[in-house]
Amino acid sequence: MLADRIEAKWIDAFCEIFERCAVKAGDTAAILSETQSRALNVHLAELALLRMGAKPFHVVMPTPRNRHIVPVRSTGASEAIQKLGPVISALQQAGFVVDCTIEGLMHAAETPEILKAGARILVISNEHPEALERMVPDLALEKRVRAAAKMLRGTKRMRVTSRAGTALDVDMVGASTVGVWGWTDKPGTLAHWPGGIVVSFPKRGTINGTLVMAPGDINLTFKRYLTSPVKMILKDDYVVELEGEGTDAAMMRAYLAAWGDREAYAVSHVGFGMNPGARYESLSMYDRRDTNGTELRAVSGNFLFSTGANEFAGRYTAGHFDLPMMGTTIELDGVAVVREGVLQDVFS
Repeated sequence: MLADRIEAKWIDAFCEIFERCAVKAGDTAAILSETQSRALNVHLAELALLRMGAKPFHVVMPTPRNRHIVPVRSTGASEAIQKLGPVISALQQAGFVVDCTIEGLMHAAETPEILKAGARILVISNEHPEALERMVPDLALEKRVRAAAKMLRGTKRMRVTSRAGTALDVDMVGASTVGVWGWTDKPGTLAHWPGGIVVSFPKRGTINGTLVMAPGDINLTFKRYLTSPVKMILKDDYVVELEGEGTDAAMMRAYLAAWGDREAYAVSHVGFGMNPGARYESLSMYDRRDTNGTELRAVSGNFLFSTGANEFAGRYTAGHFDLPMMGTTIELDGVAVVREGVLQDVFS
């Protein structure tokens, strides 16, 4: 267990990321948290902003009751704001929002309204700062992620294959693509730290084929490296069969079924990690309470496949799996951007 105490080096790291977010002396900044947030990160955000001469204020929400039948993890859709108008108004007026909620505001219902007002949001992933400090701003990473996002936006078809048996076809026409390099300095935008990820949200009825997760691939909802294969058959975006003899498949079947919601079986987004500083083995280095797994999502060359909500396809659900897969080949209109798990040098 890492010690939860203030370290000067962590304040330094938070200052570096806030500087990349164009925070300047005299700026107003809101620190959004909830009663179950990681207090250490909330405190570090405050101290860093004060060191920079900014004017932070706190918005602290009671963590709402989980009314689902199963634990909710790694959704990126915090329910902490609870659609309260005064809270939304305060965040809109802040200009810069440091999001320290447990699940984060990436897919929260209130986020579009906050961004529309011109606020910029930095989601600090619910990681121990020992992990955050290793992945501070990288201008070279920003350039590569921007290039990858541009390439995906112009792609008509994504093809994903692997030696394990994956053969997945994605119609990318009209898909919404987001690239995150770890910070945001543009009004009306959101980013998360750590960064180094590019993902696309395909339109309805665009994903078909077979997806095979091999031992060593990762289920981040369970914070677990797979020990046995899991095979998913997808038809028009939905997992229609989930096969496997081991514990991994059994747990996934049970968790999906528990929602009682067909949309939990649908695809949320597809993409790949690009951060050379993100470590595949890091999930084994932290206690489960000390990691949210964002670093694993950003590992260079992983195929990030996710089930659950996709607002761009009109699908909403609290059920969510983030499943980084190693060893795949990802082709965009026939150009390999990842080959057997290795990110290719095609982004300029």
